[in-house]
Amino acid sequence: MMAATMIPKQILQELGLSDSTGIHYQLSPEELAEQTVLRGQGVFNDTGALCIQTGEFTGRSPKDKFIVKDAITADSVDWNGFNIPIEEKYFHQLKKKLLDYLGEKEEIWVRDAHACADPSHRLNIRVINEHPWSNLFAHNMFLRPSEEELSGFEPEWHIIQAPGFKADPAVDGTRQHNFAILSFTHKTILIGGTGYTGEIKKGIFSVLNFILPNERNVLSMHCSANMGAEGDVAVFFGLSGTGKTTLSADPNRKLIGDDEHGWTDSSVFNFEGGCYAKTIDLSEEKEPEIFRAIRPAALVENIHFYPGTQKIDFSSKLITENTRVSYPLGYISNALEPSIGGLPKNIFFLTCDAYGVLPPISRLSAGQAMYQFISGYTAKVAGTEAGVTEPKTTFSACFGAPFLPLHPGKYAEMLGEKMRKHEVNVWMVNTGWSGGPYGVGNRMKLAYTRAMITAALEGKLDNVAYETHPVFGMEMPLSCPGVPSEILNPRSTWADSAAYDTKARDLALQFVQNFEKYASGVSEEILQAAPKTN
Repeated sequence: MMAATMIPKQILQELGLSDSTGIHYQLSPEELAEQTVLRGQGVFNDTGALCIQTGEFTGRSPKDKFIVKDAITADSVDWNGFNIPIEEKYFHQLKKKLLDYLGEKEEIWVRDAHACADPSHRLNIRVINEHPWSNLFAHNMFLRPSEEELSGFEPEWHIIQAPGFKADPAVDGTRQHNFAILSFTHKTILIGGTGYTGEIKKGIFSVLNFILPNERNVLSMHCSANMGAEGDVAVFFGLSGTGKTTLSADPNRKLIGDDEHGWTDSSVFNFEGGCYAKTIDLSEEKEPEIFRAIRPAALVENIHFYPGTQKIDFSSKLITENTRVSYPLGYISNALEPSIGGLPKNIFFLTCDAYGVLPPISRLSAGQAMYQFISGYTAKVAGTEAGVTEPKTTFSACFGAPFLPLHPGKYAEMLGEKMRKHEVNVWMVNTGWSGGPYGVGNRMKLAYTRAMITAALEGKLDNVAYETHPVFGMEMPLSCPGVPSEILNPRSTWADSAAYDTKARDLALQFVQNFEKYASGVSEEILQAAPKTN
């Protein structure tokens, strides 16, 4: 804790708040948790973690995230269904209303923090919250400055968040009463009408996805990363359900981070100081590190207890399937601190292909890597969403479309450039189905997937023979230690080869149709890496 008494007054003046507003500055996790419970906003579970409910919203609201369209963003942001423009006048209007709302409160919570573990790219952030538990989330997820760093702290960006404040869409330029608005000119994120804490984290991720590639030649990535004993770094991209968290959590390697990273000319570094993990169906057996991280200072969201107890029922979906826990990175036993690794040696694109078409592991050329990166493919299966009765194709550009202010081609070109410069292997790993589509074939065994990734990491796939996939073009190894050779070519696992060919062409056509919206913003090399549809 820092004892500088001038900080709160400075904050009051900076935000235009009245002297009567009480500011809780830089409180400890214990203090924030106790204040939450005293205010009736949360309870402790049987292991001492703070459990809260985020209210109306239990997930992000992508259609209510706006970017101020101004001189900085007008010609640089890729305006689309995720990057929605809003006029600057509405930003000023809502900022004043938000601060007036907070100014009427008897107390607010303020925290100074960093993003980016690499000091040369560090971003100073000041977070202003209506509730103590939101401030605890900021403590867990951002990097925590030392007392010495706080003594001269100058915020570059502000996050002002008040779940209880609701916009008036008729006059405030929003779609409905909740909003998240980014202004790159005023370096401020406004969040109102939603208590979902992930909006805080993803707001800064969106900021970094604009600043780092645009201004600093750093590739920002929605991925996990770990590092081996020899300093070799592996990066894992993948949408929900593909195994990103499970496969990057390797007891033999140090975890750099589980979600957001930057890639410079000399390193991969974590943006965050914590983890924000899903807890649905969590068990100590399946995810021991996450399970054991649910202890004092952790913040658990939207869960239910077993009746008459303070024990969490992780199977409960009564509030949402998107139950979450945030905790400091140091709660993971093999976390690398500071969370900065060397250059990547291997990149893995994880996909859960429910059609049974893609190989269990394949090596990609630079063009293919960029094409697959922009595509960001996986497939949801029956039971994961209401109304899904057969595999459903899902594409998310660069495995993180909602958080990318720039055209996906920009991130892909940077990936290709860095991949070539540093001679990085890029692998596609199918954690989905083999021997047929969902309902016919079988899910790839986790033991085989781990064996394939280990073989790639250890260089045991560098000198084996490969064959080319006739539709998607990637190279498939003919052998891999610890894996039956007969499963390495997906076509040979199907009882009906003609049925496989039909399904592969169908999937290829979906790739091509999805890619049409990006075609005008990418190079010819990327376009040539498209799968064959005839």
